[in-house]
Formats: sequence, C-alpha cells, structure tokens
Amino acid sequence: MTRDELAARISINPNICFGKPCIRGHRIWVSLILDFLADGSSIEEILSDYPGLTEMDIRACIAYGAEMAREHFVDIPLEKNT
Repeated sequence: MTRDELAARISINPNICFGKPCIRGHRIWVSLILDFLADGSSIEEILSDYPGLTEMDIRACIAYGAEMAREHFVDIPLEKNT
C-alpha cells in the first residue's frame, strides 16, 4: 500500500479521538484493529463487528502498523544465547 493509499484510509486529527490514528470517516482507532488482529480475530470477524469498514480499511491499519515499526521500535529485551 502506498503512502497516498494509506493517507486516503487513515486520518489523524488532534480534535478527534485525542489525535490517535483512526480509520478515515470513523472513530475507530488503528490500534484497536491491530489489537483485534493480534488477539486472533480474523478480518471477516472484524468486518462483521464493524460493518461500516472494508477489507481495505483493515489492510490500511496493518500497513500503518508496519510503517510505524519501520520508524519506531518497541524496547524488547534481547534474548541471551544459552
């Protein structure tokens, strides 16, 4: 997904949802969708629970998460060789 395609589906507005990235036109946080996916929900289950979304919205959330991972990191302790 290109940055333009991502920007067409994800929005950040400081006056909406505390400035958290949301699916454009909704007050659904990108992080909420990523949490659902991480917990094992399928795209179909999410779409069933949020009928206003499309599969491309979900894929945009995944792409946004991937882009953020390239730009930032989560401090996870290194594994020690045993």
